[in-house]
Amino acid sequence: MNRLRTLALALAVLGASACTTLAPDYQRPAAPVAASWPASAGERDAAAAVAADLAWHEFFEDERLRRVVELALAHNRDLRVAALNIEQARAQYRIQRAEQFPALGLSASQNAQRVPGDLNASGESMLSRQYGVSLGIASWELDFFGRVRSLRDAALEQYLASEEAHRSARLSLVAEVGGAWLQLAADNERLELARRTLETRRKGLELTQASYEAGAASALELRQSQGEMERARADVAAFGARVARATNALALLAGQPLPDALLPVRLDTTVTRLAELPAGLPGEVLVRRPDIVAAEHRLRAANANIGAARATFFPRITLTAATGTASAELGGLFESGSRAWSFIPQLTLPIFEAGRLAANLDVAEVRRDIAVAEYERSIQGAFREVADALAERATLGEEADARQMLLAAARESHRLSEARYRAGVDSFLVLLDAQRTLYGAEQELIATRLAEATNRITVYKVLGGGWQ
Repeated sequence: MNRLRTLALALAVLGASACTTLAPDYQRPAAPVAASWPASAGERDAAAAVAADLAWHEFFEDERLRRVVELALAHNRDLRVAALNIEQARAQYRIQRAEQFPALGLSASQNAQRVPGDLNASGESMLSRQYGVSLGIASWELDFFGRVRSLRDAALEQYLASEEAHRSARLSLVAEVGGAWLQLAADNERLELARRTLETRRKGLELTQASYEAGAASALELRQSQGEMERARADVAAFGARVARATNALALLAGQPLPDALLPVRLDTTVTRLAELPAGLPGEVLVRRPDIVAAEHRLRAANANIGAARATFFPRITLTAATGTASAELGGLFESGSRAWSFIPQLTLPIFEAGRLAANLDVAEVRRDIAVAEYERSIQGAFREVADALAERATLGEEADARQMLLAAARESHRLSEARYRAGVDSFLVLLDAQRTLYGAEQELIATRLAEATNRITVYKVLGGGWQ
């Protein structure tokens, strides 16, 4: 008995010490992107944003927007699903990790048997009973070639990938809430502009109606003035619907209806802040984005699965052992001499599998190659997102200045056209054209300001804001 115990202990220690894996040495693939941002995106933009260490509550400066983001992080259902996926992956990892250790079990049994008389030498029926209590290990694999350990490593990497996917979903949600909040602000401003324009058009129609009745305006001018008023009224209705949809979208992201006190009234382009980022740092930036980190963890998991597939070509050693008591009488289970034990080591060596093991290894290697391609594609996509966002940022400031100058020119043109019309120098058609130009310039400036504010959020997102 002591010899068997020593043998079991030696096998356990040997299994623990020899637990190496056959997985290939992992090497991170080289990033298939340029060594620096394109000149139009990075080097020309001296004010490109650094988002690495800037938490979202520091990035957003408007207290109402911060509160809406907090509600979204607490109640958004998509983010909740991502968090539950982490819990599921954690449980899967714990299950796989438990395979490394022996599972101890306590069992109690009774075996009763009646043998008819014609089946035994005495010619009389016999009734026999056997009782037993045992504590043992069932089919514990001694992981000499690292199959179980490789599966554990793969489960760990999948769990870490789910955590990074949750971080990515969280960052995307923060950016979506910020974008939806700005969109609602812009739609509110457009609606207010349309209402002011409608009031102006209504007063103009009243003046034109009075002039027409006095014989100073033609029927054509009256109908044109009426058409402009109806167009403004249609814009009020359309922008009212857009405000309602934007409010609903923001409520969906927040996971609950929002009070009016948290909703924006006008578009404020200073609700976010960005620090400076030296140009030409794509490698450092991209490999720290949560979606790319998640892709790398999935690549590591695929690499570990190759080790598990390779280990199946080698012998598997399992150990089953139990010790306890057995007796023909229930009361004799714990008496002297009732001791019982069993020790069953088993070695399984694959000889002929019709190519199944080789095919499984091929599958694991192909999945690793797929994971490499997906990792490289993630880096390339991230590089493009950052380059596009910085390129847009480099031109939005100039576009906003041009739109502002265009609006100033349109206002002056409208003032002069109105004065010339009242003086009888220009026709009403010239005045209408100036009114349309002014209204369009005001709308375009709002759109440009929205694009500029939204771009700041986009830059924060694509740079993987809030690493720390």
